[in-house]
Amino acid sequence: MKFKYTVPLLAFVVPTLVIGYGFIIPNSPIAGLNELTVGFGTTVLGACLTYFAGIHLVMKDPPSA
Repeated sequence: MKFKYTVPLLAFVVPTLVIGYGFIIPNSPIAGLNELTVGFGTTVLGACLTYFAGIHLVMKDPPSA
């Protein structure tokens, strides 16, 4: 897999984690390591897995033009 395929994912994941864990969660009542912060991380991980699964399916069976 080429690095250029991961650029859109990184453009989503990096700001999401920086804003979520860096600004939003520490200044909210759910601060700390709990089921809500773990759930947020799991959601981002699920988005990554879904993205890679989609890329894998397209690379395996590319659409015809």
